[in-house]
Amino acid sequence: MAKKGILIVNLGTPDSPETPDVRKYLREFLMDGRVIDIDGWKRWMLVNLIIAPFRAPKSSKEYKKVWTKEGSPLLIYGEKVLAMLKQELGDEYHVALGMRYQSPSIERALEELKAAKVKDITVIPLFPQYASATSGSVADKVMEIVRGWQIIPDIKFVQHFHRHPLFIKTFAEIGKKYLEKEQYDQVVFSYHGLPERQIIKAATESCCKLQDTSCSCNAEANTYCYRSACFETSRLLAAELGLSEDQYTVCFQSRLGKDPWIQPYTEDVVKQLAQEGKKRVLAFCPAFVADCLETVIEVGEEYKEQFEEEGGEHWQMVESLNDHPQWVECLVDLAKNGKSIV
Repeated sequence: MAKKGILIVNLGTPDSPETPDVRKYLREFLMDGRVIDIDGWKRWMLVNLIIAPFRAPKSSKEYKKVWTKEGSPLLIYGEKVLAMLKQELGDEYHVALGMRYQSPSIERALEELKAAKVKDITVIPLFPQYASATSGSVADKVMEIVRGWQIIPDIKFVQHFHRHPLFIKTFAEIGKKYLEKEQYDQVVFSYHGLPERQIIKAATESCCKLQDTSCSCNAEANTYCYRSACFETSRLLAAELGLSEDQYTVCFQSRLGKDPWIQPYTEDVVKQLAQEGKKRVLAFCPAFVADCLETVIEVGEEYKEQFEEEGGEHWQMVESLNDHPQWVECLVDLAKNGKSIV
């Protein structure tokens, strides 16, 4: 009997933390037209003449901080989750892991599923909140590859899981161990940012107000609005953690370039909380399912340093889902249902 194919995909990681490999990764990542959505020739010049040459040495130093003897944490956790998912799903399924950029490639993972003669493929991009630059890019790449196949099996995409009960419950359980141990003045939910223009392009309702403290759009109607989904995830996490509305703050990190990105910016929130006299802050990163440069270094170190420089006393980052068994249960549910829970 033909097996069901499951493809899990994360963003990707350099092959090593050395500058040439980091530069190679940055070029592939940033040359994606869904990531930097400007004219191709402008993107080529920006990436190849400015960003990659100058950013790669700095990023290399940061990658070396998170790199382990086994390699990149993002890939290590991906492989652990892959093994756990295979065990939980059993012989009816063939599961493969791919990275949108670099190795192991989506193409290699799809060829593995093709060789296994699976009867269908469910693609699970490991990005909780849908965005064109993440889940959309994965779908784009998958379809680019399979369109050359003689036989194209049924393909389903799990485009988001930002409100999945097990996703919410697992993140909350990881954070509760900190909240039960000591008191915090504020909880921060920091998400990866996007240019405002990408949110506007995806807007399905005229109520979109990018400067609102909280997203006023209807969550159900704006399932594919990244900003709306981030606020919805935060509300669900806050409820699971027993937080009132004034006990948590939603913000967005990692902005790049001069164009406006979605706000509030995490760096501004960090400064504001310290100025308001908040001394102890617990920070979640609910846009990431595995710890990586953006969580460990940016949130765990850089914002911690900024907070303390502004007068804060304790900044604690909550680790990501990584290889938590309950997170794997969530993936099992997504794999079997073949769609996001709404």
